[in-house]
Amino acid sequence: MREGILVINAGSSSIKFSLYISNGDEKPLLSCKGQVEGINVAPHFIAKSPHGGVLNEQRWPDQPNMSHEALFKYMIEWIEAQLGDAELKAAGHRVVHGGSQYSQPLLVNDELMEELEKLIPLAPLHQPHNLAPIRALTKVHPGLTQVACFDTAFHRSNPWTAQSFALPRKITGEGVKRYGFHGLSYEFIARQMRQLSPAAARGKVVVCHLGSGASMCAIDGGKSVASTMGFTAVDGLPMGTRTGTMDAGVILYLLQQKGMTPKEIEDLLYKQSGLLGVSGVSNDMRILLESSEPHAAEAVELFVYRISRELGSLAAAMGGLDALVFTAGIGERSPQIRERVCAHAEWLGVEMDQEANQRDSLLISAADSPVSVWVIPTDEEMMIAKHTRELLRSLRD
Repeated sequence: MREGILVINAGSSSIKFSLYISNGDEKPLLSCKGQVEGINVAPHFIAKSPHGGVLNEQRWPDQPNMSHEALFKYMIEWIEAQLGDAELKAAGHRVVHGGSQYSQPLLVNDELMEELEKLIPLAPLHQPHNLAPIRALTKVHPGLTQVACFDTAFHRSNPWTAQSFALPRKITGEGVKRYGFHGLSYEFIARQMRQLSPAAARGKVVVCHLGSGASMCAIDGGKSVASTMGFTAVDGLPMGTRTGTMDAGVILYLLQQKGMTPKEIEDLLYKQSGLLGVSGVSNDMRILLESSEPHAAEAVELFVYRISRELGSLAAAMGGLDALVFTAGIGERSPQIRERVCAHAEWLGVEMDQEANQRDSLLISAADSPVSVWVIPTDEEMMIAKHTRELLRSLRD
């Protein structure tokens, strides 16, 4: 019997899904993907084939308060109608925060849900929206196995020095430490590197996950040893609308001198800053690169500068650099950003093949470059599907 595996990636106003079919030991194959967007406003369901063709579309413009359960009921009924001779066996969920204790995917049960709810204060903008679909799916399909896959798990191999702030131990003991995020993406890239270049995968690799959300990770011998994101996903690189690393004293200044409320500061840090805030033009790198506005150019310059500084820091954390990987939206599709980052990294032994870079080739470093440079598309959904299948097998064994 072929197995259907549903992958869920939920946000505040949308639920993205992918359906994979697993057959024996073969790689799970994507059957369809889609999303429910406009939740709490005007729900809109759309499903597409792996090649992008629309398979189904449904709107509920007059039902803004349509519940998660009702939306999931529609989604599950449509998905099960597409399975053919396969059977829906499990759902894998992206859960942003797994805290300090969870370093691998886990079967969802009541006890785990209670523990994950305790982590909501550590990720208030993400965790509640990750957990809501699990509850909804439990009601709609109570017999379905559900698996939680954590975006923080891959970084639990970081040494304590990479996870710690210089705060009193009582506060650290309460969970105020560096967790790191985008772990599912980094884990996928680490596995891909083992296939593409086993020698590089055994060495010291820095992966640049550059998208609307951006971060970097040092991977030594296949394990994460340091990451630019820390206690929250606002840390590290400047992003589409997020500040990235900032002196904590700025927060005190905004509170004490400007009289801003915590909510106003939250909106400033997460929604009004980054590329958008610096440029005053857009949070979209493509628009910024084409813009003639001086502030747009400065936003791009700041983005590249921060990547370059973090690259040096991560290489220092590993004591060297053997490979550099670009992934995610900007990393995969912006030759200009890759070229500028690599130009700043020549001191580390990075030598780019300009023609290969313009072609978006897999390997874009020069033949004699001491550091290999790669462009590898990430696939967090596939990583979740693989984790879910592996856990299903372990339950049967």
